[in-house]
Amino acid sequence: MQKQGNFINGDWVAGKSEIENRNPSDITDVIGLYAQASNDQLESALDAAVLAQKDWAKAGMERRQNVLMRIGETLMARSSELGELLSREEGKPLAEGKGEVYRAGQFFTYFAAETLRQIGDNADSVRPGVEIDVRREPVGVVAVISPWNFPMATASWKIAPALAFGNAVIWKPANLTPASAVALTEIIAKQDVPKGLFNLVMGAGGSIGQRLAESPKVHAISFTGSVLVGKAVAQAAIPNLTKLQMEMGSKNALAVMDDADLDLAVTVAVGGAFGGTGQKCTASSRLVVHGGIHDAFVEKLVAATKALNVGHALADGTEIGPVVSEEQLQANLDYIDIGKAEGAELLCGGDRLQRSTEGYYMAPAVFAGSTNAMRINREEMFAPIASVIQVWSYEEALATVNDTHFGLTSGIVTRSLARASHFKRHARTGCVMVNLPTAGTDYHVPFGGRGDSSYGPREQGAYAKEFYTTVKTTYVAPGEPA
Repeated sequence: MQKQGNFINGDWVAGKSEIENRNPSDITDVIGLYAQASNDQLESALDAAVLAQKDWAKAGMERRQNVLMRIGETLMARSSELGELLSREEGKPLAEGKGEVYRAGQFFTYFAAETLRQIGDNADSVRPGVEIDVRREPVGVVAVISPWNFPMATASWKIAPALAFGNAVIWKPANLTPASAVALTEIIAKQDVPKGLFNLVMGAGGSIGQRLAESPKVHAISFTGSVLVGKAVAQAAIPNLTKLQMEMGSKNALAVMDDADLDLAVTVAVGGAFGGTGQKCTASSRLVVHGGIHDAFVEKLVAATKALNVGHALADGTEIGPVVSEEQLQANLDYIDIGKAEGAELLCGGDRLQRSTEGYYMAPAVFAGSTNAMRINREEMFAPIASVIQVWSYEEALATVNDTHFGLTSGIVTRSLARASHFKRHARTGCVMVNLPTAGTDYHVPFGGRGDSSYGPREQGAYAKEFYTTVKTTYVAPGEPA
C-alpha cells in the first residue's frame, strides 16, 4: 500500500503515525496511508520556513513569476489525471474534480502575473523637500489551513498569493483529502524555490493545527473551515497578534420572485443547492420563494431533484457523488430528522442510498413548509438538503435572506431590473448573484463574506495583497548637493 510522508525542509519524511485515506464512493478502495506529523516535525518546518522566506523575499520578481507559472501550467496540463485522484478521495463527480484542478492552475497563473504588478506609490510630504515612498513587503511565514471540500482550489488560492508576494508557507490540509495535498506539494517541490520555503505538514486540527495557530513563528494564518474551529484558531493566534484571514460558515439564500422564469429558477436552485453534494460554503440551502409561484416552483424543483443521478464519483453520468465521510452522512441524516421534527415537510430524498459499491450515498432532499426560525434554516448543514421558505413580497424575501448571522453569498431570480438592482445593494452578503446559482465564483475578483462567514481581508484577485503583504511608508529628505 502506498505510503506518503510530510514535506519538511525540502525532504519527504515519515510521520509519527499514519491514517488511511478511503474512497467515499467505494470504501473498500484504500487510496493510501498518509503521515501525521509530530510536534517536533512542525517546529522543524517552521524553523526552515523562517530562514527560507528571507531568501525568497530577495528573489527577483521574474523568478517568482516563472515558478508560479510552471506550477499553474503543470496543474492545468495534468487536470484530467489529478482530477480523477481528487474525485476519488473527495467524492465529487469526475468533471468537477477535473475542473477544480484546472481552476487551481488558474490561481497560480493569475498570481504569477500579479508578481509583476507590484507597483508602489509615492507622494510629496507636507514638509517641503521631503518625498514619500509607499511599498508592499512580504508578511513573512504564512500558515495555510485548508478544507476538504475543495482540496486543490481553496489551498491554491491561498498558497499562490503567499508565494507570489514573497512569503514562506506551512500548509496543513484536511485529513480527509491528503492525496490531493501530496500531489500539489510534489509539483511545488520540483520548482526553483529555496529549501524549506514550502512545507506540507499533515495532522489533526486539534494537535498540529492548534500548535500552528499558537506559534509565534507564524506571521499570518489563512484558514477555511467551520465557525467553531475558526474562533478557536483566532483565540490561539491573537496572543501573538498574528494576522488572520478566515472563511468560515454560511447559510446562503436564493430568493425566487413571482416574475422569475420558472425553469431558470429551478435550474439555478438545483445547481446551487446540490452541486458538489451540497458540500460547498456557497451552496443555497435556503430557497426563499414568492407565494405567487411557490407551488409551481416546488413541483418542478422536486421533479428535478428526483431526476439527479447519484452515483460513484468516477462513473459516467454521475451528477451527485457520495458524501465525503460516514460522519458527514450521519450528520446529514440527523438534520433530516431535525427538519421533520420541527414541522417541515420532507417532499423527497433524505435517505441513504445503496449502489453497486459501498459508499456514503444520500438522496438529495427538499423540505417545504419551513420557516426561517428552524434549525435547518439557521445552521450550516453542508449537505444536499434544501429548504423552501414561502414569502409574499420582495421586501419579505429580502428580510428573510438577510435574517442570518452568516453573510457569504445570496442570490435572486427575477426579470425586474429594479428588484435586481435593489437586491444587489441591500443583500447583506459578500457575494451576490443575479439569475445565477449562489455557488460559483471567479478567481480574479475578491471572495468573502460578512458576519460569521468571514473575518479579515478578502481572498482572491488583487485584493489578496491586503493579507499577504504589509505596507511600509518611507520618508526621504534630500542630502546636501555634492
